[in-house]
Amino acid sequence: MRNEESPYVAPWADFSSWRCIGTSRANTTTNIYIYFVSADAPLDSHTTDQALSDTVVTVRDMASPNSSSFSSIIDKYRPKLGPYEELYKHCHANGELSRQEKETAVLITSRLKELSGELDIRTGIGGHGQIAILKNGPGKTILLRADIDALPIQEKTGLSYASTKTMRDTDGQVKPVMHACGHDFHITCGLAAAETLIAAQSTWSGTIIFLFQPAEERGSGARAMVDDGLYDTSKHACPIPDVVLGQHVFPLQAGKTATRAGPTMSAADSFKVTIYGSGGHGSMPHKTIDPVVIASHIVVRLQTIVSREVPPDETAVVTVGALQAGSTENVISDEAVLKINIRTFSTEWRDHILASVKRIVDAECVAGRSPKEATIEPSSSFPLTDNDPEVVATINKSFSAYFGDEHDPNVKNVLGSEDFGILGSAIDRPYCFWFFGGHDKEMYEEKVKKGQEHNIPVNHSPFFAPVIEPTLRTGVDAMVVAALSYLAK
Repeated sequence: MRNEESPYVAPWADFSSWRCIGTSRANTTTNIYIYFVSADAPLDSHTTDQALSDTVVTVRDMASPNSSSFSSIIDKYRPKLGPYEELYKHCHANGELSRQEKETAVLITSRLKELSGELDIRTGIGGHGQIAILKNGPGKTILLRADIDALPIQEKTGLSYASTKTMRDTDGQVKPVMHACGHDFHITCGLAAAETLIAAQSTWSGTIIFLFQPAEERGSGARAMVDDGLYDTSKHACPIPDVVLGQHVFPLQAGKTATRAGPTMSAADSFKVTIYGSGGHGSMPHKTIDPVVIASHIVVRLQTIVSREVPPDETAVVTVGALQAGSTENVISDEAVLKINIRTFSTEWRDHILASVKRIVDAECVAGRSPKEATIEPSSSFPLTDNDPEVVATINKSFSAYFGDEHDPNVKNVLGSEDFGILGSAIDRPYCFWFFGGHDKEMYEEKVKKGQEHNIPVNHSPFFAPVIEPTLRTGVDAMVVAALSYLAK
């Protein structure tokens, strides 16, 4: 290649042109060999060899100068993942429900102790939460978070390591247990990333906090850890991180990563509404006040909040997930229960929708002659996940360098919710939460090609079964790259 007007002129020599005589690619790092020659100089095999041995200027991903070092560190220090694949299968088959993750926590503690005697491990934080602190000289402090609880779902994946477990939930009911949201991957990736970073201590300086959080599915685990003194110097004394980092396996193609700046996952509020009536025999409805009719009117009226009150350019969801009343056909119940969930991306519209729900419930109860005011009881609340733009810029630069085209730096925001952000917002620290894909690429592409995206299992589906590889490797590498983005020497 010849460029007579190249702006890339070396200040230490007077060359009239430049010629690119070779490129190579290792993983996602591009090496560009630029040989500056006189316009009259021949470019034969001898001068080419001499250029490559003596006078080559090598440019390694100028926009992301650390990409090659990330690759070399991970290639050298990442452990063999075979044992971690087996650990993942064990975790998948033996999940535990929120606030009951006792054996999972014991397993994590045991694995951390095996990794290094240098880890300062502190357990029993906010229930079954724990941290492992690794101090490695001066520098920034980062927190890497993984959640650990499973869901009350009957698994239908057909996997050889599928969960057949049941356990009594905190409400007293015996329920099936499944890691249907990928927290088994989060545990495994967190431990493998810890082993990698422990082995690679010569390449970075600073402090890493590995945090394993319970009860994310209830939206209470992060808050419970903070309220139990996670950052309190007189209690668990977790060092205050400069930045908080976390990830989630997601229904993307395995090997892909994605994040975005700003609002990334919605706030979510769930609550139970009890409507009161006056029960009686089904043959004498005129002598009753039917709470099912009142509840039905509420369900229909709630649908108008998003369609008639929220502007089209705002995103919000109002879902009635359950309507429960009565026990048999010929008895009018004396109460009905609605379970409602709302999701929003702004405080303004969250407050508006909550007020609208109460307005509608109260008005329909009056219209239906309910004998007393309905009760509204909050059951869970997730904050908005609002990624810090500067942290996202740092992570995007590193991920784009390491994962190349497999990284999406501006994924669409999602209406799923997380309590991860509390670990940063509680101490006014910035955070970034990203996604990594778990679905077999061929299956995913085939479904998309046939217009069957709705048949791709998503988180919380009884069929959600991420492929182990390259999902595991991607999750491990993402955590390591994110840490090194702030700590690499």
